[in-house]
Amino acid sequence: MFLLSSSARRMAGGTLFSGLLAAVLASCGESRGAGGPPGFGGPPPHVDVVVVQPQVLPVSFEYTGQTQGSREVEVRARVTGILLTRNYTEGAAVRAGQSLFTIDPVPFQNALARAEADRGAVQARMANAQRLLARVKPLADVGMVSKRDYDDAVSAEQVAAADLKSAEAKVTEAKLNLGYTRVVAPVSGVAGGAAKSEGSLVSGPDVLLTTIVQTDPVKAVFGIPDAEQARIQADIRAGRLVLPPGGFGVEVAAADGTLLARGGKLQFSEPLVNSATGTVRSQAELPNADRAIKPGQFVRVRLIGATRPDVVQVPQRAVLEGPRGKFVYVAAASDKPEMKGATVATPRPVQAGEWVDLPSGKGWVIREGLQAGDKVIVDGLMRIGPGAPVQLAQAAPAAANAPGAAPTPSK
Repeated sequence: MFLLSSSARRMAGGTLFSGLLAAVLASCGESRGAGGPPGFGGPPPHVDVVVVQPQVLPVSFEYTGQTQGSREVEVRARVTGILLTRNYTEGAAVRAGQSLFTIDPVPFQNALARAEADRGAVQARMANAQRLLARVKPLADVGMVSKRDYDDAVSAEQVAAADLKSAEAKVTEAKLNLGYTRVVAPVSGVAGGAAKSEGSLVSGPDVLLTTIVQTDPVKAVFGIPDAEQARIQADIRAGRLVLPPGGFGVEVAAADGTLLARGGKLQFSEPLVNSATGTVRSQAELPNADRAIKPGQFVRVRLIGATRPDVVQVPQRAVLEGPRGKFVYVAAASDKPEMKGATVATPRPVQAGEWVDLPSGKGWVIREGLQAGDKVIVDGLMRIGPGAPVQLAQAAPAAANAPGAAPTPSK
């Protein structure tokens, strides 16, 4: 058995370490030659791309709203009296002018009779004053009666004429009050329940009898977020959004997406922003002949008919999120001399807009960052990085866009 000195042992250990290091490096070299990480030293990975093309895109905007009757009228009596009868079916449709309630007319019939009798007495006094004036005037012309007697006759005729007008006004008022004992529907619509039953004392307009709601057409009231309305107006001014002739069309759907009505029109948007909600109150009117929409119902209001010219769309999975915002990978020729002729994945910052429905699923409208003919990578994104060489598996035409696809608001 040989004993080695310390220096000999150090030399032997260094030789062994050098041999192991050389073996490891050789193994790594062989591994790289056999195929390293995809896209970097190994064969370029295969990726799927879509070729984007600008097109005209229909646009819709959706908001949560609540329906109202186009008219909601409170029915009240104009006179005080006892309610005799209810002349309609609660909850049923009524026509304008249809009798709803009857108030006891007897007191008003008596009042009309008294007013007509008073008018008759005033008419008799008027006739007598006119005859007196007719007799006095010729005598006054020849000086056979005094000026005072003539003036008294003229005044008596004038007072009688004024009394007659007053009496006629009272007769007219009595007739109106008698007519008001028949409470009629001011508009056509659906009448609600009666607030007073027969035999109740109705003290004139202070008492609500029922309510009529006009449900055809129907109104939809909704709020547009202030920031979104400002963005829409900016897009219109810049030509990025084109409104249909006559403004937005409107359709309404239930909470589960079932379409309730279409063919509506946006009536107006308030000029002020609600400070509590940060929205602009807007109102639309829609036909409701089948009464599928009930007043007070919460609905999804869609503004339709607008278009975005010259926009591109890409599948949702192609858009990635980075520290500086959204971006996509575009397959393009490398500009590096050492990779001349190779196709590489180039990150491209984009400005995403609304979501759209594509044949392959959801997609993004890209407002800025892409041009016609760009090849956007949609599959194989996990195997690449910035500047990585790639092989194109298949280029789908027109970025898999669906002409006429209706976008939904971005979340």
